[in-house]
Amino acid sequence: IMKKYWKKYTAALEKISGKENLSLNEAADLVVQTSTTKFDSSVELHMNLEVDPKHADQIVRWTVTLPNWTWKTVRVAAFVSDENKEAAKKAWADIAWTEDLVAAITKWEINFDVAVASPDQMRSLWKIARTLWQKGLMPNPKAWTVTPNFEQAIWELKKWRVEFKTDKSWIIHVAIWKVSFWWAKIFENLKTIVSAILEKKPSSIKSAYINSVSLCTSMWPWVSVDVNEAYSVNK
Repeated sequence: IMKKYWKKYTAALEKISGKENLSLNEAADLVVQTSTTKFDSSVELHMNLEVDPKHADQIVRWTVTLPNWTWKTVRVAAFVSDENKEAAKKAWADIAWTEDLVAAITKWEINFDVAVASPDQMRSLWKIARTLWQKGLMPNPKAWTVTPNFEQAIWELKKWRVEFKTDKSWIIHVAIWKVSFWWAKIFENLKTIVSAILEKKPSSIKSAYINSVSLCTSMWPWVSVDVNEAYSVNK
């Protein structure tokens, strides 16, 4: 099995060899061509930014609505008032606020992927705030998970919204679609995310913002993207 894997991996490397600093659409096409896994691999974007996440004003974080729907099944918990529970469920929330939910979270029994809250309910989260923060699930206005328009937030999270955030290595890692979908749709999602990252450039960064851009699929080599091509998305 390993010999077959490395044979395919080597073939992918040969196809990529010498093809550096590609345009976004060329990279999207090539990364799909070089994926030969039996399962439907994710296409991932990796952007190294000239920021320092140790400084709060240089953390690049936001959510973006993709033009093409994602494949993920996202379980959403909605922290809303009693009168809004039914509306949250109609918007496809998997769980609405209950005392049982709070009790389960305090015991680290968490069966959702993202939490949405209406602003009036944020004070009520104090009992579970620490747990949610540690799990990266605390609703946040920057991620548009604290909003009075919780119904739209839930709907988009369930269907076509993704979040990006710089990690400790100054890199943003985000999955943008699956290789089984047409590369042109992957390209459209890619442009949308890159554009959003550019728009969220911290005002304190006066020098170059993007160090490198690459695409890859699960378990396969990365494809280098021309940084200038990334900059040109918003032009």
